[in-house]
Amino acid sequence: MSWKTKQSANTKLEIRDEPYLTPALIEKITKDIMPRYATNKGALMTTLHEVQHVYGYIPWQAMVEISKVLVISAAEVADVVSFYEDYHSEPMGKNIVGICQSIACEVCGHQALIDHLKDRLGVEVHETSGTVSLPCLVWSVLARVTWHLVLLLTANNTTTFLFLWWMN
Repeated sequence: MSWKTKQSANTKLEIRDEPYLTPALIEKITKDIMPRYATNKGALMTTLHEVQHVYGYIPWQAMVEISKVLVISAAEVADVVSFYEDYHSEPMGKNIVGICQSIACEVCGHQALIDHLKDRLGVEVHETSGTVSLPCLVWSVLARVTWHLVLLLTANNTTTFLFLWWMN
């Protein structure tokens, strides 16, 4: 799987009139979240989770607003959002399908699963149809549990998903 580059240098950010960080959210960040960390940057990930919990994703305008509250650069906020798969800078679908991208799954033929899902769901990787999102996720080890998504194709070409897990 190759990386897709974005031509973001000329991207226009959509700005809405009302801020994403409401007075109540700012108060929660400054009074509940920030005091738990030695630095403002330390509070960034928890703040991002809070904003994403409220809106379902972290809009670019919210990243700028977060940077002002935490007194860090907007680029630092955007770096964290774009680095971690847990954060989404665009609205996600109601149902999110994750596919393991580990080397073990790649060797076992995960590309066939990706191709089938793209065709079946009508979305590309990292895209959303409004109801389904197909992000590329690495689900190797979450805590001490390994999860695998197995696609089963039955004789009548229906699709069944089976989640398998075991302790490491």
